[in-house]
Amino acid sequence: MPLALPSTLPGDGESLAVVVFLGFVAVSLLLCGLAAADTDDPEHFYAGGGAAFGPVGGGLAVAGDYISAATLLSTTGAVALDGADGVLFACATVVSLAAMMRFLAGPLRAKGVFTLGDFLADRLEDRSVRRALGVASLVVLAPLLLVQLSTVGRLMTVMFGLPDGAFTGCTVAGGALMVCYAAFGGMRGVGYVQILKVGVVLTALLILAGVVLARYGWSPAALAGAARERSGAGADYVRPGLHFGHSLAGRLDLIGFEATLLVGAACLPHITMRLHPVKDARTARRAVGWAVGPVAVVCAGVVVAGLGACALLGRGPVRAADPGGATALLMVTGALDPVAGGVRHSMLFAVVACAVFATTLAAVAGITLAAASSLARDFGGRPAHGSASPAAEIRRARLGIVVVGAVAVVVSAALGDRGRTTLIALSFTVAASVLAPVLLHSLLLPGHSARGVRRTVYGTLPLVVLLLAGSPAVSGTPFAVLPGHDFRWFPLQTPGLVTIPAGFLLGLTGRTPRRGGAPRASWARPSTAVRARPLDGAGADL
Repeated sequence: MPLALPSTLPGDGESLAVVVFLGFVAVSLLLCGLAAADTDDPEHFYAGGGAAFGPVGGGLAVAGDYISAATLLSTTGAVALDGADGVLFACATVVSLAAMMRFLAGPLRAKGVFTLGDFLADRLEDRSVRRALGVASLVVLAPLLLVQLSTVGRLMTVMFGLPDGAFTGCTVAGGALMVCYAAFGGMRGVGYVQILKVGVVLTALLILAGVVLARYGWSPAALAGAARERSGAGADYVRPGLHFGHSLAGRLDLIGFEATLLVGAACLPHITMRLHPVKDARTARRAVGWAVGPVAVVCAGVVVAGLGACALLGRGPVRAADPGGATALLMVTGALDPVAGGVRHSMLFAVVACAVFATTLAAVAGITLAAASSLARDFGGRPAHGSASPAAEIRRARLGIVVVGAVAVVVSAALGDRGRTTLIALSFTVAASVLAPVLLHSLLLPGHSARGVRRTVYGTLPLVVLLLAGSPAVSGTPFAVLPGHDFRWFPLQTPGLVTIPAGFLLGLTGRTPRRGGAPRASWARPSTAVRARPLDGAGADL
């Protein structure tokens, strides 16, 4: 469903939106151009020149990759419509990043490793896992890319006051920008864009949250009370369960969704890709605060904005504009800054809309780079160390970026806003059910082998697709891909409660015992990429 707001932005609001939009594009292209001079070898292109960002820049780049359109739009809508459930989703987003940076930042450090396929192939000393990890990574990244790209197209039509028919052209323009960012800037250029995005988003959300709180005497309790009163849900608004219902299936759905967020968000390939070049454990620990801090502030701002949308507008108008509440963040700006002609005349709307645009465009660039890297490395027949031609490697990666961008633009323009919730659910469920088990088993389970990786990937992926196809996310509900049909047979909207345990159990069946029954530890013979590096990074900075 498109962003259901008027399509004009006259006056000062329009001028500010255009200036901020063009300024962000110009500065980000300049940063990518400056970074392009260093992308003359795979190490610079894929990893940004190793530890070039340092703890501050590296942490902010991770935070930029982590903050997506779903973080801003969907979580705000969840808070506005579902109260406590939305707050839980925001908290899970922060906790997931904190856990990932605490437990995975050290172990995932490895020189010459650029994708999860690279990492597992070196860790298990078996290149056959690279293709399986490539398949899983693309299944995670492709839906995210489609959602972000369609959001870019829709926001461009909004900011420039274009009719809905211009959505395809705006999507193509957004795709062209993402290809330029990723192809010319590489990991370092995209990292610069992510850091710039963090500054833009923090500024916009702090302004928005400040205006909301000022309406209620700077009292979060007063804001929450007003939201509860206008919600029409009474006490249900401030206790978990409103989103999925208080039935047994609803409670299980809430648990499964929270588990999927907690585990899946930590293992998204474009996030883990940023951890490989971290220099040492001390840098990783310092980067934790610089990554988690901005995300926590953004999520706090999102919660305040969502409560403000409910308090000022009520759940009915928010749900009428979009069943999932994706327009709540933009609608609240009109209620806070009412001017003649509607929400898009608002200066506050222009600031927030440009921040959302910066978020989605930068996220698109990062996801595109990660998907193209997986194509080039995991499916490109990576040669042995030292025998690859750097120029050929980079040409293959840039060709992958163009191919990924072209396909994503075509599919995104065809889909529009349909199936947005389902695509996000697919990405996070696969990340939680496939990527998390193979990573944790490979790092912690003695005797884990390539066979366990393949069984986890090829056994869990079909299960996720099968259960999701029979769930309310595909049919029978207003937010489903096919709302006019009802062929549900699986009661949960997110199948993570079933598929996450299945992924871990399938991985356990792939352990390789040594002769005499003793299992072989997966770290017993580390490859050159991970040799002399403790599992938790301890001592690496001594």
